[in-house]
Amino acid sequence: MPRRKGWQSKVLHCAAQLEYRRRAQCNRQWSWYAPLRMSIHRIIASFQRWRENAEPMVLATVYETLGSTYSKAGHRILIAANGDYQGLVSGGCLEGDLAVRAREVLESGVPASVTYDMRDDADEIWGLGVGCNGLIRVFLQPLNADSDYEPFASIVSSLLAVRPSCLALVVASQDPHLPAGATLIWAGTPRHLWQLEQQTAERLVVGCAAAAQANTASCETAADGLEVLYAPLNPIPKLLVLGAGLDAVPLVTFAAGLGWLVTVADHRPAYLEHGDFSAAEHCELIVPAELTQTVELSQFDAIVVMSHHLATDHTYLEQLADVPAAYLGVLGPRARRERLLKALGESGAALRSRLAGPVGLEIGADSPESIALSVLAEVHAVLKGAARPATVSGAG
Repeated sequence: MPRRKGWQSKVLHCAAQLEYRRRAQCNRQWSWYAPLRMSIHRIIASFQRWRENAEPMVLATVYETLGSTYSKAGHRILIAANGDYQGLVSGGCLEGDLAVRAREVLESGVPASVTYDMRDDADEIWGLGVGCNGLIRVFLQPLNADSDYEPFASIVSSLLAVRPSCLALVVASQDPHLPAGATLIWAGTPRHLWQLEQQTAERLVVGCAAAAQANTASCETAADGLEVLYAPLNPIPKLLVLGAGLDAVPLVTFAAGLGWLVTVADHRPAYLEHGDFSAAEHCELIVPAELTQTVELSQFDAIVVMSHHLATDHTYLEQLADVPAAYLGVLGPRARRERLLKALGESGAALRSRLAGPVGLEIGADSPESIALSVLAEVHAVLKGAARPATVSGAG
């Protein structure tokens, strides 16, 4: 597989970036520079649009890194036939060259790997100041209508599911039964096989199980030269916001900007009509007492209760006591949380160790936007296993 040292990468980078700047001036847009196109949700939206138009594309997967790099193993971006791409591998440093390489993969129809080694001093010599000081290896696979856009179509289905799964991607092999690009999606049992037979796929199951348990991607090389990326496929976070007040608007907008799938629900039609919730996937007009009959609560990773109405919040929380969301929070001061928990009786006792309130990290938030930022930072930390809400762990 080709391995590009730092100076070679920079030469290609310069040429590719000049081409992209020319295109940008002609098209009057820097499509590769739009921040909202970096989330997996946006990548999926572009994939579905390109797929509907039967456009060929390339799936670029980071399968190994060393040192300091922008992305880590398991990260993916999509590259269209015209060079447009969704997502970032390096923060804009390598995408130009990847687009050139992707065109070659589409022309040949054969997967390819490329290594970018940025660990030498050529970065400063060429004056680009990337300064990552890392190595990144990327696997490129063609996607087209003839193959029904597999294996990415099945990866998307897994990312939109409720339960996590794991992927095994063969990036190098001498075994004709395990060709480069062969993919297994595993969720306790094989969920999808691409260019694999069932018996051959069993060789990849152990690695999938280990990656799923560790929730970490890694590239493993066997004695016979088989090189496989094992990476967890964690579904896109799903957030339920119970309350459509004006302060819910930035929360919904910011969460959608992260690529999360957001549902906002309220019992007041005017709130839903007057608030700008265009970023939400769903807006639901509900009867609070019928929340469990109206919304499938088990699908959500995080739920924030913020109706600004004590009785309504009480009704919501009563139905959320047994919901296994990783994050559950209620807007308002600690005293309000305590009042709700006491009024809920047995349900409150069940919620006490789980219910965050006041919600959000302490960042000095003093506006709807900064409060939304603090709440999402806390939810993100909890979903990533980085922390528990301080208001839960410190509650007595």
